[in-house]
Amino acid sequence: MKYTFLATGSILEGLDWVVLSIYFLALIAVAVWVVLQKNKSTEDYFLAGRNVGWFVIGASIFASNIGSEHVVGLAGTGFESGTPMAHYELHAWIVLLLGWLFLPFYIRSGAFTMPEFLEKRFDSRSRWFLSLFSLVAYVLTKVSVTIYAGGIVVSELLGIPFWYGAIGIVIFTGIYTVIGGMKAVIYTETLQTVILILGSVIITYLGLQEVGGWSQLRETVTSVSPNHFNMWRPMNDPDFPWTGLLFGGTIVGIWYWCTDQYIVQRTLAANNIKIGRRGAIFGAYLKLLPILIFLVPGIIAFALSIQQPEIFHVEKADRAFPMLVKTLLPVGLKGLVAGGLMAALMSSLASVFNSCSTIFTIDIYKKLKPNKTDKQLLNIGKIATTFIVILGIIWIPIMEKIGGGVMYQYLQNVQSYIAPPVTAVFLLGIIWKRVNAKAAIVTLLAGLALLIFRLGSEIYYQPQIASGENINNLIYGFATINFAHMAIFMFVFSVILCISVSLATTAPNYKTIIGLSFGTLTEEQKQENKNSYNTTDVVLSVILVILVISVLSYFTGT
Repeated sequence: MKYTFLATGSILEGLDWVVLSIYFLALIAVAVWVVLQKNKSTEDYFLAGRNVGWFVIGASIFASNIGSEHVVGLAGTGFESGTPMAHYELHAWIVLLLGWLFLPFYIRSGAFTMPEFLEKRFDSRSRWFLSLFSLVAYVLTKVSVTIYAGGIVVSELLGIPFWYGAIGIVIFTGIYTVIGGMKAVIYTETLQTVILILGSVIITYLGLQEVGGWSQLRETVTSVSPNHFNMWRPMNDPDFPWTGLLFGGTIVGIWYWCTDQYIVQRTLAANNIKIGRRGAIFGAYLKLLPILIFLVPGIIAFALSIQQPEIFHVEKADRAFPMLVKTLLPVGLKGLVAGGLMAALMSSLASVFNSCSTIFTIDIYKKLKPNKTDKQLLNIGKIATTFIVILGIIWIPIMEKIGGGVMYQYLQNVQSYIAPPVTAVFLLGIIWKRVNAKAAIVTLLAGLALLIFRLGSEIYYQPQIASGENINNLIYGFATINFAHMAIFMFVFSVILCISVSLATTAPNYKTIIGLSFGTLTEEQKQENKNSYNTTDVVLSVILVILVISVLSYFTGT
């Protein structure tokens, strides 16, 4: 698949440009307001002074998760395949897991980063591993994919060449991230969340009106594609086996939502467990929205292309959402939605810039130079962010060559291979005090070896896999396991390995990990935990779980 990045003329008109300009001015105003407050310490710069409210935390969690490739890709999946990928959007309950299970231990530890927490719970080897592993993974996947997809979106909306759109948006985002730090990221994301949700809700509403309502939508789509509204595909489905999506997806979800610096850093910006947990609960409710505002519009585009193919024509699935913007929205609203799409790009990009900067400064530079002052660390953080921005720009021509091809697919699948060992180490480390430092590093290194072996075998056998050739050997069989099923296999292996090594070696010194595992909580800490929530928090969490189960029950294709 080859893209040509040329300006084709903007879909925006006069009033749209006015609306878009107002949005950017508001964004600049928020960023300037944050910059004027100045960051006095590393805690200010990397964790917004640990003084952020629950609403802002929840909005920032949502905005960090939703990138432009998420918006366009999820609508494209809805157009082409229907609802199976909604399993990943129903990970809202895992965001609750962050607030209720993981966050109390993180905040109690006083850690700035996830690698730092691993050092406090285990030792410095685990911290070094996760620091370096996370940085490489961020630059190769999150930064590159977000810039690549975002460049396409901006060039199509504004009618400018791909390079201008990609570099312009990277530099604009990079400037306020470097100067303002976490505070600038988290407050601009709140504004971006509101714009993104508002624009997408309008698209969904107008699309349903055009198609003739929900029942007409189902009738039109199922007459052509009976399985479009079925999230539960057979276990042997090559793309969307329900076992892989439900169980493999959960393993990846715990890694992403509960252990990844990119997301967790938002909740660490709270000044206590109660605020952080409420931010996670609010973020969990927002996480339910992508099904309604991104996936459903993709299905609506599919229905409209059946009902009125001469008007609602879609050349390829990923053009579904832009097609709806172009054909359904009146002048003015197009500008709002264009702002929303660019907001999705900028919020994801700002989050990953800031997370990379935090991990490099706190987990690598500060470890090597422990005597540096806060002011020196702040400057290093800004330099690190700038360096990540430059790396992102350098990566664009590489993404131009590999985007949409086999490597892009690997970049999406690779998180299914990254997640299992990290999920196993964090989860077992928190729920079982007996897990020791040796078990943690052995599990992480074994997981890395499996990841390399899996990707290597996939790349080696790619021509045979693509042609459907059946080769009868063990390595080919390993290379062709569905990626979500592979996540389950790797997780089970990681758990067994971690437990076995822990039991075969010396127990950790429990006095050094007080408060970092359930078995080492003091009575005072247990009481503090009970005082950190009330009935409202519990009821809202239960309602959310019921909503998730209801959606899972509804989309069965019957």
